[in-house]
Amino acid sequence: MSQIRRAQPQDIPQVLHLLEQVNLIHANLRPDLVRVTTKYTDEQLAEIFQNDNTPVFVLEQEGNILGYVFTELIDHSGDHMLKPIKELYIDDLCVDEQFRGQHVATQLYQYVIGFARQIGCHNVTLNVWEGNDNAFAFYKAMGMKPQKTKLETVLD
Repeated sequence: MSQIRRAQPQDIPQVLHLLEQVNLIHANLRPDLVRVTTKYTDEQLAEIFQNDNTPVFVLEQEGNILGYVFTELIDHSGDHMLKPIKELYIDDLCVDEQFRGQHVATQLYQYVIGFARQIGCHNVTLNVWEGNDNAFAFYKAMGMKPQKTKLETVLD
């Protein structure tokens, strides 16, 4: 039986393994920007896991982490231009490549939506790398719509 819960220090090795998987996707899409590494160290993960402003959720089944979602709570109450809302930003969502296509991402995404509602957020946001067509299609299927677009000019 699977459960979604907050990440704990003992999850760090399995989360690091998943971070490597998602990093390779991004490094292959944009080798000019992304190094082949992990996004966080063990120590950074331990701090992130303990911080209530950066909750990380994992889907665990029989001791195995099948996927995770890193989030960040953003409070716009001090913003001069934006209305005083709370936003939950999905920083990263990854499903172990062995379990893709088994609705793990859908379960994690829906859990985050419920969590955001529970804590009084106005919206849930995220960024998708251009070229990550599978992720874009998934989020579109979940009902997400573009909020803004970030453009670039690469200056070799």
